[in-house]
Amino acid sequence: MNFNFDDDERQLRDAVRKWVERGYGFERRRAIARAGGFDDAAWGELAELGLLALGTAEADGGLALGPVAAMLALEELGRGLVLEPVAAVGLVAAALLARAPEAVRGAWAPGLATGERRVVLAHQERASRYRLAHVETRAAQASDGGWTIAGAKSLVPIGDRADAFVVPARVAGAADDPAGVALFLVEAGAAGVAARGYGLQDGARAAELTFADTPATPLVDAGEAYDVLEFAVDVGIAALAAEAVGVMDRLFEMTVDYMNTRKQFGVAIATFQALRHRVADMKMQLELARSMSYFATLKLGEPAAARRRAVSQAKVQLGQSMRFVGQQAIQLHGGIGMTDDYAGSHYFKRLAVMEIQFGDTLHHLGEVSDRLQDAAGVFA
Repeated sequence: MNFNFDDDERQLRDAVRKWVERGYGFERRRAIARAGGFDDAAWGELAELGLLALGTAEADGGLALGPVAAMLALEELGRGLVLEPVAAVGLVAAALLARAPEAVRGAWAPGLATGERRVVLAHQERASRYRLAHVETRAAQASDGGWTIAGAKSLVPIGDRADAFVVPARVAGAADDPAGVALFLVEAGAAGVAARGYGLQDGARAAELTFADTPATPLVDAGEAYDVLEFAVDVGIAALAAEAVGVMDRLFEMTVDYMNTRKQFGVAIATFQALRHRVADMKMQLELARSMSYFATLKLGEPAAARRRAVSQAKVQLGQSMRFVGQQAIQLHGGIGMTDDYAGSHYFKRLAVMEIQFGDTLHHLGEVSDRLQDAAGVFA
């Protein structure tokens, strides 16, 4: 298999890396986190780089460079701990809008690609425990043919800064019946929408949303909607895996640099054999995570069964690697690794949050187990 990247992909990766290094330093990030976890100026700069157009079709004003280009860009954003949710808007929401009726897509997709419109998926509910089919939010059709929804969603990325939400809501069946779920677009300024924003442990921003008989626009009808939702979430998991590789890659570099400068007994601690073995184990886990990130990205075009199994396998390996690399980095840094003034602690917190997004390691281990038919998978 050819793992070489083409010129467009390399140029995008280099452009994002330069922007992160020159325009999104640690102090700027800390200031954004203290201000609430989202910065309009940084969002505009990301839009100028074309990152918000990666998942939108060219016909709708996007770049459509493909999943590999998106993976490379997100790795670089991970290296810089960029707080703004590029993947949630530019990839996940774009994948959902791509299946919307032409009128709705035309009204929202071009603005999504330019950064002028922010649309995010609002799918998590308090009792769902990562189960996509567990939807208690209800949608009802009025006598005039319009739709309203009622319910609540949790941990919605920049939920109080978004312009609209893609909301899975139940139109029929019990709470765990995937066939009764439909997708709706709800504008943030619609009647009955309430958003309570807050910062996450890693400095990013999310919100709790409630809908009280809120007007909604149908996007995808029940029956087809659940498959569309699964695909969008798989895109999100693959993007999260790529970003996590970037986070681990940079944290690994920081740890090696620290060990080469920190001295005990008059010599650099990088010369201690026991510590060198731990660094070697970190590198192994990083490369295992990188290979599974590639695997998840390359499987996004496969049929649903193969795709879903691949992204769950990737999430299991990423979860194990993130925990190991993060914990070892803090241990090897010693006390300084736990301080807020040192960037390493922020990388660790980002990894800890990523491990539970879109389903934690144990959840996806169960998903892998359910989908294994002919052979067992082994995860280091």
